[in-house]
Amino acid sequence: MQRVCFLLKVRADRVDEYRERHTEVWPAMLDALSAAGWRNYSLFLRDDGLLVGYLETEDFDRARAAMDATGVNARWQREMAGFFEALDGSAPDAAMRPLEEVFHLG
Repeated sequence: MQRVCFLLKVRADRVDEYRERHTEVWPAMLDALSAAGWRNYSLFLRDDGLLVGYLETEDFDRARAAMDATGVNARWQREMAGFFEALDGSAPDAAMRPLEEVFHLG
């Protein structure tokens, strides 16, 4: 099982709205994530907009590709793109760069 952690930056003026949007994630999006192999997926948001994501999956590249193939993910990424800083034209999920794990207490 791969443990994946990533950072993104939510625009400071949209932090509250970002939190609100995640209180009711679309059921089809939740189903797609589960079907694609995303497990134990969490997002943590600091008041200044720093977003830390964590998930577990058998194969992160395969799980991302499975999500890329869904229409619901394309719609979700379009809706979420305006919340983030420094995406450089990428969708939020394409901007996720996993951090190197340097320690794990199992």
